[in-house]
Amino acid sequence: MLAFLILSSLTGREVLTSFPGLGTEAAPTQGSAHLKQCDLLKLSRRQKQLCRREPGLAETLRDAAHLGLIECQFQFRQERWNCSLEGRTGLLKRGFKETAFLYAVSAAALTHALARACSAGRMERCTCDDSPGLESRQAWQWGVCGDNLKYSTKFLSNFLGPKRGSKDLRARADAHNTHVGIKAVKSGLRTTCKCHGVSGSCAVRTCWKQLSPFRETGQVLKLRYDSAVKVSSATNEALGHLELWAPAKPGGPAKGLAPRPGDLVYMEDSPSFCRPSKYSPGTAGRVCSREASCSSLCCGRGYDTQSRLVAFSCHCQVQWCCYVECQQCVQQELVYTCKR
Repeated sequence: MLAFLILSSLTGREVLTSFPGLGTEAAPTQGSAHLKQCDLLKLSRRQKQLCRREPGLAETLRDAAHLGLIECQFQFRQERWNCSLEGRTGLLKRGFKETAFLYAVSAAALTHALARACSAGRMERCTCDDSPGLESRQAWQWGVCGDNLKYSTKFLSNFLGPKRGSKDLRARADAHNTHVGIKAVKSGLRTTCKCHGVSGSCAVRTCWKQLSPFRETGQVLKLRYDSAVKVSSATNEALGHLELWAPAKPGGPAKGLAPRPGDLVYMEDSPSFCRPSKYSPGTAGRVCSREASCSSLCCGRGYDTQSRLVAFSCHCQVQWCCYVECQQCVQQELVYTCKR
């Protein structure tokens, strides 16, 4: 269930229901199995209809949930809030920096997973990217099927649709952060080329579009989180709707400035996350690095030191013809955990 919490905000519904088989081998997405997967997801009626018409989408949504969750946990592994949402979904209803990151990483994961699903042939209604002079069958033959970011972003825009109450500040901030996530994926699109010819010559060169690893997207969004902009709202009299504005800084423009398209935005200062609350389990018992994170992560409570033995492979040698032989070594390791 936890994996789908970070996507619930994007679907416009409350927390998504548990998805049977989550984390195990995917069930077939053909026929009734695909329809059943769509029905098990807590989506709006329109989204469920789109899901039923797109064989492979339910599985891709599950993959996106895992991708976003794993990346969130990795990027915040040394932070007081470590992307823990189990039993504490109240955070999704607040305008914290952490909520902004969740919106961005969820949108990015959806965009990335959809584009990759197209190029892998797991979606019936899309295929490789529109690389010039390269047909899909030829692309798969050469193993150069490009990630279809164009289809991914277009479908995602239709799938998410306009959020309810889009005229209020929170909804506009959520939409802004969603676009930041999509934009981060787009910035990682690269052109890759492969040569074909006798004896490695480059008589024919094929090029295609390829997304960077999602870890790079996560790093970009974490930097955006670190420099997130606190915003309020102002009415644009010419257009007649709310706009996001950053408060004026000393020596800056009196009115303040609108956040940049790549800025994550938030409205409320985050809690400390040091003690258990409806937003976080706290940091007691968390493993930390004595040099890098214990001081901040343990919130001044100090940390305990434990010694443990760790087994690892050592003295490895390549044996004829084709395998590596290693010995098992043991070393002592110190583990630091935050006090309660």
